[in-house]
Amino acid sequence: MTGIAVAGVTASGKSELAVSLALRHGGEVVSCDSMLVYRGCDIGTAKPDRAEMRGVPHHLIDILDPSEPFSAADFVAAAERAEGEILARGALPVLCGGTGLYLDAFLRGGFREEKLTPCCDELRARLEREAEMAGAAAMHDRLRSVDPESAEKIHPNNLRRVLRALELYELTGRKKSELDRAAPQHTVVRDYRVVALRFSDKAVRDAAIESRVRRMFDAGLPEETERLRSAGVFDSCAAAAQAIGYKELFLYLDGLESREAAIARLAAATRRYAKRQMTWYAAVPYVMWISVDENGRRKSPEALLEEAEKLLFTDQKDEKDKQNG
Repeated sequence: MTGIAVAGVTASGKSELAVSLALRHGGEVVSCDSMLVYRGCDIGTAKPDRAEMRGVPHHLIDILDPSEPFSAADFVAAAERAEGEILARGALPVLCGGTGLYLDAFLRGGFREEKLTPCCDELRARLEREAEMAGAAAMHDRLRSVDPESAEKIHPNNLRRVLRALELYELTGRKKSELDRAAPQHTVVRDYRVVALRFSDKAVRDAAIESRVRRMFDAGLPEETERLRSAGVFDSCAAAAQAIGYKELFLYLDGLESREAAIARLAAATRRYAKRQMTWYAAVPYVMWISVDENGRRKSPEALLEEAEKLLFTDQKDEKDKQNG
């Protein structure tokens, strides 16, 4: 086994478990989150601080300014570099995060769109010239006219992905959304074991999410959101514009909504996000599930660590015992 990963839904305690596993098994954490790469996006992304890291080295956090694009393909390349450095030190890579697309792309050895679909440098250059003349919004409108499903999923500011979808359509005559469905999925090539955290009780999940949202507000989320908005981050960074945790506060910041209404709005958006995460992870065959609650109450961090270790390391321990016995 090369490494392990801790995935699952928001507010389930992924970061705490990943750090505990790293401490117990000589590991270093590799963040698998599309927003933690950005400097300045801290409270809204629940970025772990030094105290929460507990001395464990963390990778792929605060590596970019929000104006710099970062894709699943970029993540795979960066995670591969981090993995190589960690293994060279004799440590265990511990991936952690809720961005399922990033984890899946890494475990499959690359982003399937880039590996399994054609490209054309001349066509891409032409589309880039057209984008310079017409603008990102016009190119997104063009994509919507030929592939509305992909246009719905790709933010208008994410020009790189918009142009890639248009390139695929012109090259193949097929929509990117169709090509995605036809491509092989979830064929893992890396030797990793993955545990995913989930809530078995909806009431426990909802309480955890609301508690987290209130802590974020108390920690200064409105001020962070206003600072990022004033700096133009949400105009220049598609990931930040789409991220749960910021756009839900705009009405409150503009004086059009109360603090409690903003908290309720963000909590509702976070619950919907947790449901989408569950849908994603339920579709992949490689995760081993751990419920973070039992009989209407959260399990202790120690109990979750014990369950995770049994799933991740029991076979290896048995094999070592046989060899030593």
